[in-house]
Amino acid sequence: MNNFILQKESDDKIAQLSINSRQVIFLVSIFTCIFLSILYLSAEILSDMLYEKRLNEFKKNYNIMSDNLKLLQKKLDSLDNKVLVIQEKDKALRNYAGMPEIDLDIRKLGTGGYGIKSNILSDNIAPMINEELIALQLDIEKISRNVNLEIESYEAIYDKVKKDINRISKIPSIRPVKGGYLNSSFGYRNDPIDNVTRFHQGQDITVKTGTPIYSPADGIVKRAYYAGGFGNHIKLDHGNGYTTLFAHLSKIKVKHGQKVSRGEVIGLTGNTGRSTAPHLHYEIHHYGESKNPLDYFFHNMQ
Repeated sequence: MNNFILQKESDDKIAQLSINSRQVIFLVSIFTCIFLSILYLSAEILSDMLYEKRLNEFKKNYNIMSDNLKLLQKKLDSLDNKVLVIQEKDKALRNYAGMPEIDLDIRKLGTGGYGIKSNILSDNIAPMINEELIALQLDIEKISRNVNLEIESYEAIYDKVKKDINRISKIPSIRPVKGGYLNSSFGYRNDPIDNVTRFHQGQDITVKTGTPIYSPADGIVKRAYYAGGFGNHIKLDHGNGYTTLFAHLSKIKVKHGQKVSRGEVIGLTGNTGRSTAPHLHYEIHHYGESKNPLDYFFHNMQ
């Protein structure tokens, strides 16, 4: 066994410490363990600090991404609402062109998807972002299908209109007066004079007396005189089964048998006949069946 002697000299004394090799190895081992423990703890602390920093950065980025996704979802919702408006216009145009409506089952192919859910930060952040991205993708696909469907529909309508322009010129398709506001609508209502519930076959448009009335399509004057509840009124025959009626006029500007063109002034609004205030009562009939005039307001004379 080897012995190590440590000697310290002072002025008049010599101090000696004898250490064998086992003791040296033991001391070195102790110091090594202490050093490694300190190094391990330092690494753990540093790792925790780095993890916390990375986690905070990740959560911050998630918040930014989540806000951006929600903003995008709002824009998609707005676009989806515009597609719904386009679908209503498509329905009216198809009616105008004498084409059947798009089948409901086909329309449903453009529905589905789901909106972004409101999420709270948790340890499961990545799956939440993935879920939102999937939801957005479904919404985008839904809107894309709807847009493609409307494009195809408009192309079909355009082709139909080109082939049938003469017939379409005789379909009542403009609002017959400028301005005013819609009053009693098409359908059942309480009569303003006797308060009895009756079916109202037209659309009332409140305007001041003397407002010009425009022919909604090419046609021939079938009636232009004063009669009972309608007062001064005009009836136009546009062909292809379409007729229109304008009641409570203050002045009639056309005669029986006269040909009129779309947009031509045929009379002035008033309050004649069975009426409580100045307005235009406007009816559309197709082969004798009353139609909702609002479905035919494709153009405004304003």
